[in-house]
Amino acid sequence: MGSWEFPGSRALAGAQLPPAGSVDPQVTFRILVVSTVDRAEQLAARLKQGADFATLAQAESLDPSAVRGGLIGPLALSALRVELRDALRDLPAGGVHGVVVVPTGYALVQRIEAASGATVRGAEVLALSAVSSVKATISVDGFTESETALRNLEKPADWNQDPRLICEFRQQGVERIKTSLSRVLATEEPGLRANYTPFEIIEGRVSLAQVYAYTGDMGPAIKEYEEAYRLALSYNPGSLLDLDQAIGAAYVHKAEMDNGLYTKPGDRCLLSLRPGPPLARTDDLSAGERRFLSLLDRNPGDLEAKWLLNAAHMATGGYPDRVPAQYRIPPEAFASAEDVGRFVDVASAAGVNSFSMAGGVVVDDFDNDGRLDILTSNVDSCAPMQLFRRDENGMFVDRGAQAGLGGQLGGLNLNQADYNNDGCRDVLVMRGGWQIAQRRSLLRGNCDGTFTDVTAAAGLLTPVTSSQTTAWTDIDNDGWVDLFVGNEDHAAQLFLNKQDGTFEDIAAPAGVRRTAFTKAVTAGDYDNDGFADLYVSNLRGGNVLYHNNGNRTFTDVTAAAGVPGADRGFPAWFFDYDNDGWEDLFATSYYMSIEETARTYIGLPLNAMPMKLYRNAGNGRFLDVTQATGLNKALMPMGANFGDIDNDGFLDIYLGTGSPSYVSLVPSMLLRNRRGQSFVDVTASSGTGEMHKGHGVAFADLDNDGDEEIVFKVGGATPGDAHEFRLFENPGHGNDWLGVKLVGVRSNRAAIGARITVTAEGAGGARRSIYRTVNSGGSFGASPLEQHIGLGRALRIVEVEVQWPASGTRQTFSDVPSNQVIEIREMADRYTKVSRQPLPLGGRGAR
Repeated sequence: MGSWEFPGSRALAGAQLPPAGSVDPQVTFRILVVSTVDRAEQLAARLKQGADFATLAQAESLDPSAVRGGLIGPLALSALRVELRDALRDLPAGGVHGVVVVPTGYALVQRIEAASGATVRGAEVLALSAVSSVKATISVDGFTESETALRNLEKPADWNQDPRLICEFRQQGVERIKTSLSRVLATEEPGLRANYTPFEIIEGRVSLAQVYAYTGDMGPAIKEYEEAYRLALSYNPGSLLDLDQAIGAAYVHKAEMDNGLYTKPGDRCLLSLRPGPPLARTDDLSAGERRFLSLLDRNPGDLEAKWLLNAAHMATGGYPDRVPAQYRIPPEAFASAEDVGRFVDVASAAGVNSFSMAGGVVVDDFDNDGRLDILTSNVDSCAPMQLFRRDENGMFVDRGAQAGLGGQLGGLNLNQADYNNDGCRDVLVMRGGWQIAQRRSLLRGNCDGTFTDVTAAAGLLTPVTSSQTTAWTDIDNDGWVDLFVGNEDHAAQLFLNKQDGTFEDIAAPAGVRRTAFTKAVTAGDYDNDGFADLYVSNLRGGNVLYHNNGNRTFTDVTAAAGVPGADRGFPAWFFDYDNDGWEDLFATSYYMSIEETARTYIGLPLNAMPMKLYRNAGNGRFLDVTQATGLNKALMPMGANFGDIDNDGFLDIYLGTGSPSYVSLVPSMLLRNRRGQSFVDVTASSGTGEMHKGHGVAFADLDNDGDEEIVFKVGGATPGDAHEFRLFENPGHGNDWLGVKLVGVRSNRAAIGARITVTAEGAGGARRSIYRTVNSGGSFGASPLEQHIGLGRALRIVEVEVQWPASGTRQTFSDVPSNQVIEIREMADRYTKVSRQPLPLGGRGAR
């Protein structure tokens, strides 16, 4: 059973830190992390033959410390993960230990004498740290077990270049671990059972429970958790608290599945401050609630248990009244300070029927018929993409198979562009985020709603990496969009568009070839010099702002600009939140911690670093305005984007939240921009607080009535956490607006990076300018490249100005009527009105 030892189950089994007062030595060491056990063993053999550890780490390691030859420390031994602690504790100076499983892969470690200047802290050791003031959410999902099983399978060298093979091997891995553990744990042969300690039997039960949870078989999962709990009563009582939490979450997840909260959610899994109708089947929910009450009776200050108890009662319709007063989170903690009207989910009524795991979403016109379509992916390695095209009566119909997407399996995120300047939208599919490396897919749009996979022909097939984030931008203003790729297991890549359908990776000479666990990349011209700059948000490795030097090279200006981000970065983007003509920077933090989320809502001091909003000061520096704007929140944002929900001209934010664990029942958050001064949480009043896992987010006017809907891909990282799609229809706010479709001629055809300024006149002759840059919005989910610009209550539009990136051309149009869509071609002397007919969505728009 030792071969099935996973980090998640080790945590559940209750590894203990040294008791207070014991000696806690400091260690300095080098670490070398690679993505496969085979590669780790090959490098271990080279070290035995005399290879220099620092040199190998610098050349091979995926860890951010690679730039220093893997050097880390000095650190307290107790501050490290138990696996590293065990490896280093008795290791002599110069000794090498391997292979050690860490969250980022397979590690070799070498202990060394303390070295001058070796101190490393912050983001670079988060993956190695065992203790922190931030309490991590317990894992109840089987995600880690599934990934480890896949890594341990023997596979051909090019297996991860074929989506069908990825599907096949993932299924094999899950079945293999389930069969192996079930056989050992079910045997009555004394000799076989004698091979394992009671601790290993507990660990095996937990691992098997995790695998059942992964596939959504919650009954068998609960049975294994309960058996592990029974054994732990005698052999490992230190793990009981964690097991109580896991069992409670498993019962709640089973109840939600059995009552259809994932397949037909309606309003039942939205943040609700009032009692609702009870569910039909409540026995499992009651069992889960009892577990959380038991935890709270033993430790009344357990914020995670308190949060989950309240969330469980929300699911049953019993919040707040049925929550014991001493453990109740008051409704005021969730209440909205402003009422923005109720957004109603009309996905099913509109024909967007998509039940899936996590994935990306792009809203754009893929067949050039003037109607917006919805393209989605599914991280499930065996599930194809879906393309919901809009038919003439306004309904969405899945045409994924007809579009040539039947073989495009898996995919965590999507991003669109027109890389070949043919006037049609192309799409990049990103795979391998949080997972083992997998191929990406470049899908060339054929202008008729179909796609052709040109990944290999374009030179993007190899190397295969783990990635979920890319940014299309024209780095050299030659009129062709280039591609910046953030990876989790490989250095960043910058693909220069060679204008012949192919790309060349110039990351190294461009100065952006840095290795980190990257979760977002975004492009924007922060200093208004006409060249697109790059920002990289890393879960580990520290965020980076690259200034574009105008010659296909970049300079790291993170420190000088004052935009380090939080310790753990995820979604990030440039946008002008205060309409002053300078691109600001939003950089989230991501801690898998229910406790920190609870602290955010209840108003307790945070242990985690909050997300960051940096206001552009216009002098090459940014000011941290997080506190001043009300964004000092520690959440779990994954999918996220921005748009203007009320057409007041100021960009609002929607954060899709969660983590792989079924424990992560937290509402997604809608933040309204108060005229560029602050942001206010309007989740409860808007009805957009989906409690389950939020991924791809887009803002788009899908019914052509002049306001933006929220298009939301909901679903978790495992088959047992699949969920229905959400499409929240905007209730309308009566403000004016303008749609602007740009067509590049010398600049890239999709006009990515073009700048738009709309100056409007309101009551009393007061004028204001509103600024937009053409892009798809946030870093997880993609809005249309056609720009929707809210104007507030505008008497008239005084001027529309467009600045083009490649030609430097400025076009100005006066007295443009509002509440319409216009098309502007680069260097043309007039604009064209675009006719758009109202389309029903099945909700208010259908009446």
